[in-house]
Amino acid sequence: MIALDVLAQNIGIEYDGVSIPITAMNTLKEAQYSELSFIVDKKHLETLKETQAGAVIVTEAFVDAVPSGCKILLVASNPYLYMAKASKYFAKLPLESDGSVAEIGQNSVVGDNVFIANGARIGNHCIIMPGCYIGTDVTIGDTTILHPNVVVYRDCSIGRACIIHANTTIGCDGFGFAHTSTGEHVKIYQNGNVVIEDDVEIGSNCTIDRAVFGSTCIKHGAKLDNLIQVGHNCVIGEYSLLAAQVGLSGSTELGRNVVMGGQSATAGHLKIAPFTTLAARTGVTKSIEQSGQTFAGFPFMDHRQWLKLQGKLGRLLKK
Repeated sequence: MIALDVLAQNIGIEYDGVSIPITAMNTLKEAQYSELSFIVDKKHLETLKETQAGAVIVTEAFVDAVPSGCKILLVASNPYLYMAKASKYFAKLPLESDGSVAEIGQNSVVGDNVFIANGARIGNHCIIMPGCYIGTDVTIGDTTILHPNVVVYRDCSIGRACIIHANTTIGCDGFGFAHTSTGEHVKIYQNGNVVIEDDVEIGSNCTIDRAVFGSTCIKHGAKLDNLIQVGHNCVIGEYSLLAAQVGLSGSTELGRNVVMGGQSATAGHLKIAPFTTLAARTGVTKSIEQSGQTFAGFPFMDHRQWLKLQGKLGRLLKK
């Protein structure tokens, strides 16, 4: 927790109004009165009018749009940059020595050279193989298996009956930076977590980034192959299947039963409709709203059209 006036001074925003204690940062939609939020794009103005945030970092252009219930404004020329600077003050330590001793459930097996931090809770009948790292306040459900050298960063949650294969990392920082006018990169501290629901299987050498705010979520029954990158704040829908080397940019949301072929990828902040199939190496550049379609190519297109296009190109090359 930090006083708003102190925070403003620390990040370089002029502010001499009423100060309130700020406990966290959050999105406009999710923020509560004790939290700080920000806005960088006019497409979020309607959300700004409804926000419950105690304070908002805004540009001068958006001042009149702030609701009367949210009277505390931090006016900045680049709210995204100052949000990044502020995020540092709400980052938790990677590892804490305080807190309750880790709990390990009945009949669980923990291998050699496993580190389990204080506050972690491991369910019954779990298998934690050698070399794993389980961070502060991690929770792992019953009968889940972690293969060798799996790393689970602090505050992350893994459900029941999950299988996480060797060398996968869950909860590492997302790739987020704000940029100054002279080209320096300011880290956006990733203060959310990762939530993996029940019956999920994740292959080896995958990376699941923690959220900036809130949670990156892999929902019930999803199956991920090896060498997959899931960016911060992504949501992978129930029973989705992702083949090797899939890449999801930040804030991508997959609906239920989405299938992604090897090396397919999405741009960020997209929504993919349920029961969509993406062939290998498909590059998705905009949201898919209609369910049950199959796509291929880059830029992506209907799979049948892509096949026809490949046929025509092949005939041209033969001439």
